[in-house]
Amino acid sequence: MRAVSLRAAYMPLVDAAPLIVAHEMGYDQAEGISLDLRPAPSWSSLRDMLAFGHVDAAHLLSPVPVAMALGLGGIVTPLSAVSVLSVNGNVIGVGRQLEARLRENGYAFDFSDAFAAGAALAKAAGGTLTFGVPFPFSMHVELLRYWVSGTELASTQVEIRTVPPPLMAQALAAGEIDAFCVGEPWGSFSVDDRVGALLLPGNAIWSCAPEKVLAVRTDWAQTEPHLTGALLRAIWRAGRWLSNPESLTTASEMLAQRLYLDVPADLVDRALTGQFAISARGDQRQVDRFVTFHEGATGFPWRSQAKWIAHHMARRYGLDPSDAERTAADVFQSDLYRRELQGIGVVMPADSEKPEGAGNDPTLVSGPGGKLMLPQNVFFDSRIFEPSQ
Repeated sequence: MRAVSLRAAYMPLVDAAPLIVAHEMGYDQAEGISLDLRPAPSWSSLRDMLAFGHVDAAHLLSPVPVAMALGLGGIVTPLSAVSVLSVNGNVIGVGRQLEARLRENGYAFDFSDAFAAGAALAKAAGGTLTFGVPFPFSMHVELLRYWVSGTELASTQVEIRTVPPPLMAQALAAGEIDAFCVGEPWGSFSVDDRVGALLLPGNAIWSCAPEKVLAVRTDWAQTEPHLTGALLRAIWRAGRWLSNPESLTTASEMLAQRLYLDVPADLVDRALTGQFAISARGDQRQVDRFVTFHEGATGFPWRSQAKWIAHHMARRYGLDPSDAERTAADVFQSDLYRRELQGIGVVMPADSEKPEGAGNDPTLVSGPGGKLMLPQNVFFDSRIFEPSQ
């Protein structure tokens, strides 16, 4: 039987790995589909490719389908997040001038303490700071704003500008931005290009942030349930392959190809292993669980994650938080995910929501297929988001 071609858009980032691996390793063919992977030049164009039917599925920023459901951004095509593709994976970095000021002030670039990093950056910034982010509706923005509001940066005048990920280092070098929050490998690219230094990994702000989702149009998921299921199974198998340490060298070389990210394999390897060079001086830092694709039910689309995103968007855009949370809960398709993966022995949570930020330690939970260990889930300021309240 000939495989059904599925068009899937992605941005050239390390966290597009599940889609790329599913195609390169033949997990799509094993499910009777053939992924036609199409790179996009920006997040707005990728969103539009999906919303207007030019592709069937997309590697998408987790807040985008939530924002669309809330009527933000001008395009309101209903999208469903049928799986989380990656958890964590962002870095915050600064330009060379800020790096120099931070070092003059004695900051040690520990690459882990969000409070200390915020205090040091506030002092070095001198009252104003311009951040580059890939898109207005993104986990980059949510993490930045959450971090700024909870540290000494709250007294700094912060401006956030949109810069496509591959152009972040160029914008930093040109002085268009002072700092950035971006997905790998583009933070490390700025280090190797000697225009930036890394200040903090995203998981130092929220240890379990849903970064990218596998998104489809809601009507497509409803009319093509067999293709949706096949796509989910192929992506799940790709995530499992990526979780094997023995796969990482091959994965780095695969993603680095000109066809996909078109960067040195070493840059990809840093994100996959968590071993970072954070400055042109060669300082090394290790980050556990910098980005994950499988462990601890990474792929499960928790409705509480969608509610957290909606809650903060609602407060920023003057919407009712309770209404926004209820709307967002329908975007992350927990029940669909369970239904399509239960037949291949995937262990999944029984609940669709959990208190976000309450997991100081890994937590053992039961669900269909057995028990699984959920990873640490904490915010840097120890707050807890309870979706039922």
